[in-house]
Amino acid sequence: MTRFVSAMLLAVLLASPAFAQEVGTLVESDTGDTAWMLTSSAIVLLMTLPGLALFYGGRVRAKNVLSVALQCGAVAAVISVLWVVTGYTLAFGDIGNGWFGNGRAWMLIELINVRYGTTVPESAFVLFQMGFAIFAAALMVGAWAERARLGWVVLFCAAWSLIVYAPVAHWVWGGGWLASTFGTMDFAGGLVVHTTAGVSALVAAALIGPREGFSDKPILPHAPVLTMIGAALLWVGWFGFTGGSALSATDDASSAIINTHLAACVAALVWLLIERIALGKCTMIGWATGAVAGLATITPAAGYIAPGAAILFGALAPVVCYGALVQVRKWGIDDTLSVFAVHGMGGMLGTLLLGLFVSYSLGGTGYPAGMTPATQLGAQAIGVAAVAVWSAVMTGILALVIGILIPMRVKRKREIEGLDMTSHGERGWYFAD
Repeated sequence: MTRFVSAMLLAVLLASPAFAQEVGTLVESDTGDTAWMLTSSAIVLLMTLPGLALFYGGRVRAKNVLSVALQCGAVAAVISVLWVVTGYTLAFGDIGNGWFGNGRAWMLIELINVRYGTTVPESAFVLFQMGFAIFAAALMVGAWAERARLGWVVLFCAAWSLIVYAPVAHWVWGGGWLASTFGTMDFAGGLVVHTTAGVSALVAAALIGPREGFSDKPILPHAPVLTMIGAALLWVGWFGFTGGSALSATDDASSAIINTHLAACVAALVWLLIERIALGKCTMIGWATGAVAGLATITPAAGYIAPGAAILFGALAPVVCYGALVQVRKWGIDDTLSVFAVHGMGGMLGTLLLGLFVSYSLGGTGYPAGMTPATQLGAQAIGVAAVAVWSAVMTGILALVIGILIPMRVKRKREIEGLDMTSHGERGWYFAD
C-alpha cells in the first residue's frame, strides 16, 4: 500500500508542473489568439486524419486502401505520444548547442504560461506543432504504399520524428543554427515538413524497392473521387497550417491564407494544362496533385510574400513538380504517390523562391536586418542543402537498421494479394451481393 501511495504521489509531482509558469514571469495570453491557435490545431490534425488517409487511399489499388489509411492512423498515434514525451523538447526546448533543444519540456514539464515571442500559452503551441510532426511523418506513407510492413512503418516513423524531424524543426524554428547563424526563413514548413518528408520518402522508396509490376504497365488508382475529397480536406486544412503559423489572429494570418488559396488554385489549373498537353486529357488525380503541389510550394513563404508572388509560386510549382515526377520514374524509383516530386521538390522550390520574393519592393514583408537578396537566397540554399542531406543520410541509416529488426517489405505473395486482407484481415470495401 505504501509503495502504491508513493507511486501515485510521484506521478502527481511529475505531472503537476506541466503547465506551470516560473515565478516572476507570469504573462497573460491573448484569448483571441489562443482560440485561433486551438482551432488551427484541430484543422491541421484533420489534414492527416482523414485528409491524407483519403488522399492516399484513393490513389492506391482497392486491395491496399485500408492498409494505407491504417498506416496514417498508426503513425499519427505514435508521433503524438512521442511528441509529448520528448519530441517537443528536442524541437522547441531552450536553445543549447543549436542542434537540439534541451530537456526543459520533457513530458511537457515546465511549460511556460505564454510561449516566447507569442501571445498564446505554450500548451497551445505544443498542440499546434504536434500536428506538423504528425503530418510530416504521415506524408512518407505515400512512398512505400502497397508493400511496406506496418511494424516497420510505425517504428521507422517514430525514430524518424526524433532523429530527423525534431532536430530540423529546432534548426529552423527553435532558434537553432540555421536560423541564428544564416538567417534561413521558413514560414510554415517548406523545409521543416516538406523537404524532410520528401527527401526521406525518396530514400525510403529506393531502399524498399518498386512494387510488383511497377515496370510492366501503369498502376492506376482505384478511387479518384476519394483522392479529390482528401485533397479538398488538405486544402482547407492548409489554412490552419499556414494561417496558424502566424501564431495570432491578425492580418498576418489572413494574408497567409489568401496566398495559400491562390497558390493552390493556380497550381491545380496549371497541372491540368500540363496534363492536357502531355497526355491529351485532364484528370481528377492531376487536379488534386497540382493543388497539393501548390500548397507545398507556398508553405515556406505564405506569410512573407504578396498575392502576386503567390500566383507565381502556384504557376511554377506544377512545372517543377511534374518534371520531378517524370524524372523519378526514369530513375526506376517507385515513389508510389510521388511524395518527393510533390512535397520535396515543392518545399525546396518555395524555400528558394522565398529568398527573392520576400523583398519589400516586390510586395513582401522585407528582408531581416542585415540581409540582402543575395545573402537571403544564400541562406535559403544552405537551408535546403543542409536539410536535404541530413534527411537523406539519417533516413537511410534508420531504414536499414530498423529493417534488421523488422523487414521493410511484406512477402511477395502477400503483396500480390493485397495488404488489406493478408496483413490486416479486413477489406477497405465490402459490397453487398
